[in-house]
Amino acid sequence: MTSRREFISTASLAAAGIALSPLAACSQERAPAAASAAPPKPFSGTLITRAIPSSGEKIPVIGMGTSGSFEVGNDAGERAPLREVLEAFVAAGGTLIDTAPTYSTAEDVLGDLMAQTNTRGKIFIATKLSGVSGRDEGMKQFDDSLRRLRTDKVELLQVHNLRDTAAQIALARELKQQGKTKYTGLTHYREDGQAQLADEMRKHKPDFIQINYSPVSRGAETTVFPLAQELGCAVMINRAFEDGRLIAQVRDKPLPPWAKDVGADSWAQLILKFVLSHPAVTVVIPATSKVKHQVDNLRAGTGALLDAKQRQALIAALA
Repeated sequence: MTSRREFISTASLAAAGIALSPLAACSQERAPAAASAAPPKPFSGTLITRAIPSSGEKIPVIGMGTSGSFEVGNDAGERAPLREVLEAFVAAGGTLIDTAPTYSTAEDVLGDLMAQTNTRGKIFIATKLSGVSGRDEGMKQFDDSLRRLRTDKVELLQVHNLRDTAAQIALARELKQQGKTKYTGLTHYREDGQAQLADEMRKHKPDFIQINYSPVSRGAETTVFPLAQELGCAVMINRAFEDGRLIAQVRDKPLPPWAKDVGADSWAQLILKFVLSHPAVTVVIPATSKVKHQVDNLRAGTGALLDAKQRQALIAALA
């Protein structure tokens, strides 16, 4: 199955002088920045947290993806900004970072940077069993992921894009019993995969599901979100910026006047606040290789979210 990448504290941040960008980057850093309606500000505030239904453990609502952004190999010049991105994320209280063994060097880069910054103990690693068939292939891949991530366990192990779901979720559960992961999950990245995802959710009742959702791709609201609430699954959101398309679409548009009512000074913040304003959503994972975009993303996880009227206004603005 085609992978998603093919688709395409506070004080420490303020002291470092990290300023907001006009707009957060898309998941693969290919969208141009949009004009901001307010001067740049340092990150401030406390990230909203939400509970993982199966355990009650709370995690911050802004996570981080690594598809594209962390696929930089061994180049020191390309890794240096990612270290800043990671440090800014952790300093703000962010914890969940999503990766996969099929995101080329992303696991290696994340593992090395966690070791360099001594931040492993502060990070909730979500990785995947991806593109493998059978228990033996899955086990070999997981062991390799642990080596690349420089850790002996992960917090979440997901079956990526429903590949060989029955065998791989069974392995994930086996590893959970062994203490090698705390949670199990299922992922997809397209609306045409949501019916299958719902079927697998009913069969396997994972701790987490991961799915695409944005103001222009709202199919998950119909089946996946209600089912997740019924089954007690945490919900992780990918492709909130539609692989950058939404960012490009609004680059020259002024922010709506009501943006200030939710403390947003960029379109990226409004989009992320839209995603988080759905009660089924636990965490969203925008990716970036620029620290200013990271801080912009993080600010979406503070303060007020969108009410029903504001949600409809944003949908209309992006239609």
